[in-house]
Order: sequence, then structure tokens, then C-alpha cells
Amino acid sequence: MSIDQLIGLLMLLAATAIFVYYSIWTFVLPFLDEDQFIQKFFLPREYAIKIPVVLLIIGVTLIGIFISNVLIKSTKKKSKGKKQN
Repeated sequence: MSIDQLIGLLMLLAATAIFVYYSIWTFVLPFLDEDQFIQKFFLPREYAIKIPVVLLIIGVTLIGIFISNVLIKSTKKKSKGKKQN
């Protein structure tokens, strides 16, 4: 197994674990009593909304920064080419 396949497998396992954890946290725990032992393994419910919102804001910000950098570099290359002609 190559290193790329190993990294891909680890990423797939991590994504699956996160999906299962979040699904149980949001779909199962609201129907269980507060004194159930499984409640100890999960954060308070308000974080089920706060964490994805923060991650979404960070992700959109990083995508915006990347697109801005690409556009700025593209504009600089075009203006350099026009100045040389």
C-alpha cells in the first residue's frame, strides 16, 4: 500500500468517525435522558451548532483569501505582460 493510499484511508476513516459521532450527537442524544452514560462522551448540545458554523466561516474565509490571491496574481501577470509590449 502506497503512502497516498494510506493517507487517503486515514482521511476516510477520520471523516467516517466524525460523521458517526456528529450524527449520534445530533439525532440520538436529544431523545435520551440527561443521566444516560452515553451523554458523558459528547459536548453540550449548543456546540452541535456552534462548531459547524465556526468551521464554515473559517472555510469560506480561506476560500475567499485563496480566490483573492489568485485574482491578484493573475492581474499582476496581465499588467506585466501589457507593460512589456
